[in-house]
Amino acid sequence: MKAARVRFAAVALTALLAACATSPKPAPVRPHPPVAPPRPVVQTVPVAALPGWDQENHLAALDAYARGCGVGREGRDACDAAKGMMTAARRPTPSEARDFFETRFEAAPATTVDGRPGLLTAYFAPEYPARRAWTPEFDKPVLARPADLERIEGRFMRRRPDGSTGPYDDRAAIEAATRPEQAIAWMRAEDLFFMQIQGSGYLTFEDGAHARAAYAADNGQPFAGIARPMAERGLLPANGTSGEAIRAWLAAHRGPEAGEIMALNPRYIWFKLDPDDGGQPNGAAGIPLPERRAIAVDPGHWRYGDTVWISAEAGNLAGARAGYSGLVMALDTGSAIRGPVRADLYLGRGEAAGLEAGAVRHPLRMWRLVPRP
Repeated sequence: MKAARVRFAAVALTALLAACATSPKPAPVRPHPPVAPPRPVVQTVPVAALPGWDQENHLAALDAYARGCGVGREGRDACDAAKGMMTAARRPTPSEARDFFETRFEAAPATTVDGRPGLLTAYFAPEYPARRAWTPEFDKPVLARPADLERIEGRFMRRRPDGSTGPYDDRAAIEAATRPEQAIAWMRAEDLFFMQIQGSGYLTFEDGAHARAAYAADNGQPFAGIARPMAERGLLPANGTSGEAIRAWLAAHRGPEAGEIMALNPRYIWFKLDPDDGGQPNGAAGIPLPERRAIAVDPGHWRYGDTVWISAEAGNLAGARAGYSGLVMALDTGSAIRGPVRADLYLGRGEAAGLEAGAVRHPLRMWRLVPRP
């Protein structure tokens, strides 16, 4: 958002849609979160005892830690040491990287209220074709933030001419009132819908120019996944609501039929166009998201810069990978990411990342790596 979560959660593409398929990325707009509450004292375990630790790429984990630890407030000595190791003339060996974590940290498990596993979904930075003018195919406008929108007490509201404020319109009302001259770009309807779920994206225009559509604001409406209602209406099978399946249905029914389904999600995102530097987008923590090493979390339970171990297996969507485990950094958040054992894994830019993200819906266990006393 993202730029706020990058803001690029597959809903099931990001797995936001997939997560809400039976329950959801967000939407995955990534607003700046409040400070998390004090952490309770919990029983820790050795880092070496974490499931999958022996199979971890410890050097890649150290690199991700060094990139993201600076936004946190804990473990400054360890963070400085990691940065020094990764910028030294001699790169550390995998065994030295492993020893770094095992000697400096312990692992504190995160738990749900009922003790059951949480949920892992995934998101990505989408790349979409776009046009500078309307065409029959590229007929949905990308809109800039409206002048009458203000953030009041953490939520975007409409400022009326008389000075009063109130909730902003939902998706259907905004689209009905849009004028063509307001567009800053034009996209396929289903592409824009998914980019709004992700919170940002990368656009390629017909002349070959590139731009990043960065999150600018939202309408303050709650995110609502469309996967479950699509299954309930018989439009897709219950186990076939991946992001790719949803996108294909929307594209095949482009027009009023798809528009009715997309309107079930009242949340709307406005964008600004920035240059595309070719790198990864920033998360809500304000730094680029390391591919496959960053997660969006609930700011009520986690802080930016937290070092996290995830273990997730047995996804239930068609085409899902067997599992995900490894060290990741908490660098983002999203409106659909709620709970102490809930994470949205950033998988990178482009179509391949989007296809994978759309099938991520895995039972999740999480541990926070805490500095040794």
